Amino acid sequence: MRLATWNVNSARTRKQHIVDFLKQRDIDVLAVQETKCQDKQFPAELFEDLGYAVAHVGVNQWNGVALLSRVGLADVQRSFPGQPRFHKDADAPQELEPRAVGALCGGVRVWSLYVPNGRSIFDRHYDYKLRWLYALRNHVRQELAAEPEQLMALVGDFNVARRDEDVWDREFFRGKTHVTPAERVALEDLMDAGQLRDIAGELSKNSWTYWDYQRFRFDRDEGMRIDYQLASPALAKVAVSAQVDKQARAAQKASDHAPVIVEYEVPKTPRGSEGTAASSFDSED
Repeated sequence: MRLATWNVNSARTRKQHIVDFLKQRDIDVLAVQETKCQDKQFPAELFEDLGYAVAHVGVNQWNGVALLSRVGLADVQRSFPGQPRFHKDADAPQELEPRAVGALCGGVRVWSLYVPNGRSIFDRHYDYKLRWLYALRNHVRQELAAEPEQLMALVGDFNVARRDEDVWDREFFRGKTHVTPAERVALEDLMDAGQLRDIAGELSKNSWTYWDYQRFRFDRDEGMRIDYQLASPALAKVAVSAQVDKQARAAQKASDHAPVIVEYEVPKTPRGSEGTAASSFDSED
């Protein structure tokens, strides 16, 4: 199974980029983040015409996640249990943001995740980010305790650089989000809870996955590694290769993130045994 994750920074703007990527890289499952559209606006038909089943979770022009799979798509979850809610107004009803979608794809439980950015260390969004990561940790711990041999992949934009080596200039990020001890501890706790492995980091020489649009960061190769594929112990055993598709970031009108691709030697699931999913479905809060 060739599994990829990509923060596309608007699915409608970059729909052709996604189509080209699926074809050129022969992708089996693509996890997408920052689709920035409602379910009804997501260009699902383009991908369905290529043979992919589609699950998308989006409610407005912010956030949004999706899974595209040509190896089956079943048991779709629009959020994980205990997923925190957020609204910029602390006194308003807090909302479940479209930041997680999970499904069974070719025998692998794949989660497309868009972890909150945090904004600044003094913002409520920073606390929300930490709570989000710890809630995800609790879910993963429970799932893998119940089924230790489960093939699970948590992939997406985690908005955390695990180490100082994962940013182009540690001093530049002093006092900013993405590199604080609290964020790194939360990510490591998540990994420890499920004995998850940072497969792409291990196999792709820790290439950057994100370059800001500003100040010619990409041209200067001033990037960050914040997009991951975290694999359960059983899935990690069958990971054979990984790469960051830097060419996709170099394309005209590209996303500011590059796709992260990992090849897993997963036994093929009989076609049709997992069913398919449409681009929208009932919410499961």
